[in-house]
Amino acid sequence: MSLKNQLIIIFMMFSLLVSAQQTDSVRYPTFKVDGVMKNKFEYASETGKSRFSVRNSRVGIRGHLTSTFTYRGQLELSDNGSFKVLDLFGSFEPINGLTLSLGQAGIPLFNPYTVSPGNLMFANRPFIGKYFLSTRDIGLLANYNFQAGIVPISIEFGAFNGNTINDPVWRDKLSYGFRLGLGKMKGLRSTFKLYDYLNTPKVHYLFYGADLRYEAENWKIETEFMKRDNKEVAEDQMLSYYVQGAYVFPLKETFYFKNIVPAIRWDAIDKHLKKSGFDVNRLTVGLGLGLTKKYFSSILRFDYEWYFVNKKLDILSLYEEMDSDKFTVELLLTF
Repeated sequence: MSLKNQLIIIFMMFSLLVSAQQTDSVRYPTFKVDGVMKNKFEYASETGKSRFSVRNSRVGIRGHLTSTFTYRGQLELSDNGSFKVLDLFGSFEPINGLTLSLGQAGIPLFNPYTVSPGNLMFANRPFIGKYFLSTRDIGLLANYNFQAGIVPISIEFGAFNGNTINDPVWRDKLSYGFRLGLGKMKGLRSTFKLYDYLNTPKVHYLFYGADLRYEAENWKIETEFMKRDNKEVAEDQMLSYYVQGAYVFPLKETFYFKNIVPAIRWDAIDKHLKKSGFDVNRLTVGLGLGLTKKYFSSILRFDYEWYFVNKKLDILSLYEEMDSDKFTVELLLTF
């Protein structure tokens, strides 16, 4: 039996086991299932080619083992046809507000609305969420949340292998990340982050950036920049930013679609910082039809992307359609 099939069977058996235990214990362990399915149709206007794809198909479990220990597991059943194990970690809360997590988890560099399929504002991620670094690693992450007056503050610090997921390599030196967050997801929020990533003697990256967002009841706007410096090769640098926003128009509950969500984004990426202007700019406009009353959740999207290429980039040249203008239809289901 393949490793993929074994993991799926173990995941299902664990789900049934914990569900059975729920009937015997009112409180612990607790158990909750979540998932995301992201199916797309794309048409590249410059090449005249099109494709269907299952971009993501994720299922996860989370809950409390005791009052102070929690767990999280998440599988990617199909990432453009590939099976992956994503989150696999346990957490301990020794004091109120402090959480220590050990295992495979997200590094303190990316926001969920730039990398998580169920939180994106468009069918495709901004450049920041796609071309800088893998979003997960194996390591230890500490997160402390507290209130300073009326401002919620979060401080994260982590040590990681500095490699890809599902690959526990031995290292002479680990990679370290830090993030400071001010505010909550509703209202005004800003974060500042720094990540020292040591992979090989010639790949020693320093990432740093900041973001600012505001979310109201039925609209939000977000902006972020990120810089990557190679501490061993001065010429190897990358810079990117985006500005995006969306507004929700509620519809009657009797309608098939519960809301209409127009959205717009401008993002850019640059690897030749001594040249004038960004190498690639992109304008994305979208129209979403919400499937539930919950805003920015399950949705049918229609997006169009315009690429403005000043200088070709290798990361956008794996095939012709990568930097071609595109029309995308996406069905996103979250539960």
